[in-house]
Amino acid sequence: MEQNHLKDNVGVKEEDDHSKGLWDTALNPPSRNVLPTAASLAHSRSSIITELPRTGQGYNQAKHHLFNDIIPGLNDSAINANYYGFVTGGVTPAALLADNVVSTYDQNVCVHLVDHSVTTDVEYAALCLLKDLFGLKKEDWPHGTFTTGATGSNLVGLACGREYVLRKAVQKKGGNGSLKGLQVLSTLPHASVGKAAGILGIGRANVKSIATQTGGTDGQPLKFDFDVLEKELARADVATIVSISCGEVNTGRFATKGIDEFKRVRELCDKYNAWLHVDAAFGVFGRVLEDGPEFDMVKKGSEGIELADSITGDGHKLLNVPYDCGFLFSRHGDVAEEVFKNPNAAYLCSSAGNHIPTPLNIGVENSKRFRALPVYSTLIAYGKDGYRAMVERQIRLARLITAWLYDHPKYTVLGGAGSKEDLLATTYMIVLLRAKDEGLNLKLADAINATGKIFVSGTKWSGEAACRIAISNWKVQVERDFKLVKEVLDGVAQ
Repeated sequence: MEQNHLKDNVGVKEEDDHSKGLWDTALNPPSRNVLPTAASLAHSRSSIITELPRTGQGYNQAKHHLFNDIIPGLNDSAINANYYGFVTGGVTPAALLADNVVSTYDQNVCVHLVDHSVTTDVEYAALCLLKDLFGLKKEDWPHGTFTTGATGSNLVGLACGREYVLRKAVQKKGGNGSLKGLQVLSTLPHASVGKAAGILGIGRANVKSIATQTGGTDGQPLKFDFDVLEKELARADVATIVSISCGEVNTGRFATKGIDEFKRVRELCDKYNAWLHVDAAFGVFGRVLEDGPEFDMVKKGSEGIELADSITGDGHKLLNVPYDCGFLFSRHGDVAEEVFKNPNAAYLCSSAGNHIPTPLNIGVENSKRFRALPVYSTLIAYGKDGYRAMVERQIRLARLITAWLYDHPKYTVLGGAGSKEDLLATTYMIVLLRAKDEGLNLKLADAINATGKIFVSGTKWSGEAACRIAISNWKVQVERDFKLVKEVLDGVAQ
């Protein structure tokens, strides 16, 4: 395509106040509702161009369309600390800066070529920094890769697990003809684990929750039934991957409560040649906390994951880097290469004699955005202490809300039991609640979100409607945000 076919090419180079304004918006967002108004959404939808024009409108008109038609229809999930839906992080200033570099230089992080670019060096370094953040020994985790998110990471982890357990079955029996299939054993697994199992041919129906309870009010709905676990692992007709939920999505609580319990799972996996995967999308950040009584129960929930075969983590949650970003660590680099290496592609060969692996041979994607740079930038900017302080603020806000709701005449806190003290000690950064009035409870999420002041996700718990407040933005301010949450919840309960 010739240059003169692109309108306003020179204008792109000129100073652009709109673009500079995006930076200001990200760091100092305007005072407005968390969600766009109905009128803004209607206008944005009606303005979307659905047929390709023969003659382009040009850069300036496209810019006008984006800023005046599309942006008003976007929500403030990343730039507003009071967006508590799903588990949605923001974007730190250092990560935002790096993401602009990523878009400007548009590197494809696929093959490690030492004379070509430092992108793979930065990716390798970013993965090492993450291991430092989470207290994982670098030498124990030779396989690391960036993905599109926890779903992609679970896909990679389970793919490696599938290869490993089938290989073990062949070694044991001289063939796998006696196997009827594979299974994934977990406790209240996230939907992405089932999705990954479906993609990999393991089968969604073969993802089984073997919790001591699948619900209830004893505060332990995530714990393994070890009798069932060993019985399933001992089956000769199936190969097994065990997936530990390190941070259940509705409650934020953990499937294990310390190193001894995790060791017990590890020992059973070793005994029966099972792969041990940890889905720690946001739970892995419990490992950045200091030792001490305030956060002891949260820290214990992520204790022991260093014993796993693979660990899933999310960057666009508590790390607060832009979408989309996940990461996966595995102990078994040879298994990863067996699964993902590109066959018969000489042009994809990497530089010889270097310790940095070629990304396309250890992960799903042959073409990959430079997701590592925002991770690298934010970690060197704020360090472990910066992330520790952020997670502490998130937990303290969640616990303030939990304590207030525990005594509230019109709300019930879910997902835990026992004393108020026990409930608070096990609260991470998610609050699960229900209105005591059945009519209000059925529309609670809609009523809260209609205020425009905060956003929460509706969900189901023990078969009934519930709401969850997931605190994951780096901008959280405990007292300010607690005051707003109280105001909104009191208002909708009137």
